[in-house]
Amino acid sequence: MKKISVIIPVYNAEKTLEKCVESVEKNKANLELILVNDGSIDGSDKIIQKLKEKYSNIQYIKKENGGLSDARNIGIEKATGDYISFVDSDDYIDEELYKNLACYMEQDYDLIKFRINTVDESGKIIKQYKSEVFEKLSGEEAFNLLFSSDEMLEPSCGYIYNLKFWNESKFKFAKGLYHEDFGLTPLVIIKAKKVASIDFYGYNYVQTSNSITRGNNNNLKRALDLIVHYNNMIIFLNQNTFSKKTAENIKIYYTNCLILKANELTGKDKEIYINKIKKMKLHKNIKARNLKQLIKKAILSISISLYLKIR
Repeated sequence: MKKISVIIPVYNAEKTLEKCVESVEKNKANLELILVNDGSIDGSDKIIQKLKEKYSNIQYIKKENGGLSDARNIGIEKATGDYISFVDSDDYIDEELYKNLACYMEQDYDLIKFRINTVDESGKIIKQYKSEVFEKLSGEEAFNLLFSSDEMLEPSCGYIYNLKFWNESKFKFAKGLYHEDFGLTPLVIIKAKKVASIDFYGYNYVQTSNSITRGNNNNLKRALDLIVHYNNMIIFLNQNTFSKKTAENIKIYYTNCLILKANELTGKDKEIYINKIKKMKLHKNIKARNLKQLIKKAILSISISLYLKIR
């Protein structure tokens, strides 16, 4: 049975952490839990100490605050499993999740995708996100299938990763940047050799204003960080060899996200952001086969006139 290292960054999660950890422990699997306390100033430490007494498979790392990416990266460095799985401390997973992934792990898949529910704090399902179901696709094939239709392509918590593949690829979450999943997950997908996506809702994403991965503060910083991720994606493409179709599709995916982000900004912030993305000449990434799709998304979030100005 393959061993799974479940990495849970913890920041001021005293109200949700126990439920999160218990949901993982209910999975009948070969597990180690790596709890990374990222400088919490509430009662999270006491809860972790209590959980350590209850469960022998918990590895506890306590560090100064460095953000979600830093906590995940440190957790990965300490992982001893065959696979790694990310769970945010204010979310929880289905007790059958790892059982449903086991046969794919035994076949040494690089990446296995599962479905995500959005739930409220009482556990009521708000929305279930569907995804394509497939086996034995290359990462490029998987991304080219998913990128235009999957609403939950980016969240790193919606996948389990072969640790050897992750380490050999030298993946790291970008420290100090928002939208760390946007910056990394698409690149992990296209780099994978063998990918599966299963029809199982294994992750419960809790909508709350207090999550370490949610919030609406620093809107301009969040938007500008998307540009940094875009530029890192271009560097990644230049350092690796992918098909023309894959390179075009991943550029289109990032371009869509950058353009749509403008709708979340107002006033001076919006002006600064639009001026920056204008200079990037993003229209070069838009291909005729995807133009209809892009315009449809743009209508929903920003005016066509803004899109034309950016062009």
